[in-house]
Amino acid sequence: MEQIFALKGNVIYTPTCGQLELRPESYLVCKNGVVAGVFESLPEWYLGIPVEDYGDKLILPGLVDLHVHASQYAYRGLGMDMELLDWLEHNAFPEESRFADLDYARRAYQVFTEQLKFSATTRACIFATLHRSATHILMELLEQAGQPCFVGKVNMDRNSPDTLRETTAESLSETRQWLEESSGFHLVRPILTPRFTPSCTDELMDGLGELQRAFGVPMQSHLSENRSEIQWVAELCPVTRFYGESYARAGLFGGNCPTVMAHCVWSGEEERALMKEKGVFIAHCPQSNMNVSSGIAPIRTFLREGQRVGLGSDVAGGAHLSIFRAMTDAIQCSKLRWRLVDPDDSALTLAEVLYLATKGGGAFFGKVGSFEPGYAFDAVVMDDSNLPTTRNCTLAERLERVVYLSDGRPFAKYAAGKRLF
Repeated sequence: MEQIFALKGNVIYTPTCGQLELRPESYLVCKNGVVAGVFESLPEWYLGIPVEDYGDKLILPGLVDLHVHASQYAYRGLGMDMELLDWLEHNAFPEESRFADLDYARRAYQVFTEQLKFSATTRACIFATLHRSATHILMELLEQAGQPCFVGKVNMDRNSPDTLRETTAESLSETRQWLEESSGFHLVRPILTPRFTPSCTDELMDGLGELQRAFGVPMQSHLSENRSEIQWVAELCPVTRFYGESYARAGLFGGNCPTVMAHCVWSGEEERALMKEKGVFIAHCPQSNMNVSSGIAPIRTFLREGQRVGLGSDVAGGAHLSIFRAMTDAIQCSKLRWRLVDPDDSALTLAEVLYLATKGGGAFFGKVGSFEPGYAFDAVVMDDSNLPTTRNCTLAERLERVVYLSDGRPFAKYAAGKRLF
């Protein structure tokens, strides 16, 4: 049965990076879960379809979080005085060990799923933990919430506590079983998730590469986040020229393996060239990069090179789940890099970060993150009437105020053509 309806309001999206498309008082038409078009008035062939009139509110593409740890949501805002490796040892690993308890896992993932559902994020790439059954619980909750996501069972077989480490054989066996069990989901899909090279042996990476080729699933991990981490990888993998090669040697670095790599703060020219060649997506996580003292990623350089870039909250390295917050952090970090690090890396603009937060990251999911015809119908309706001002703002200015000043919670939210609330 054909499903068709329209939303009416002030429609805003970014067809290209840096280009704001502003369509005041327009109709956004959904047909069978995808965008049919944006119209000043409904064409004759759409007259009579159901219309949800949102008046003067803003209608934006749903935001995309390319990197978030669901299992870390409970300790957002804690341990922010530590650098990355200490932070993992004292915060991440002890908390994630608790997900062996499925009652605890369900309670924790219910909190995360509820918060994600009522945010402006419509798609996300999510790390769970190495616990297969707990990961399945998270996938079930997200499916029930109507959130299209990639979810990963984490792999770790070295350099972690006994309570958060598998044998190589166990890790591969559990991952295969999890992939087989995940076939019943519709909105939520599996993504291979070796935590990062320091916690995965070459044997495990090679085995995951074989599973990737067998099941045709994508992959997510971390890359060149912190200088100490990079040095550690060089010691663990002396035959590699750069960090990214530790994944590429196993076939887990783009190409036929769609890949998201978080951070890439210190990726050098050789690494970036391979990322560009293989179409690896970069998840820029500006708040986390600041919180755990990793550095300022060269996003302007990435864009100039034609890299594929989106935004990540990186909870709990990032304290906020809101991708609106990631947008403002990305702008502010780029200004510091421009002034203090590289005068050739000019600051990012609002239109550019909106693109990164929607179509840029959305491309990992396919035709996602825009209101161009044929794109998935993911939309959020933002009400800025609770942001009082004496100014008569333009539509672009109203967007800017929503990004910087709102609490990030939409008035209404649609994912894959379905209204979530």
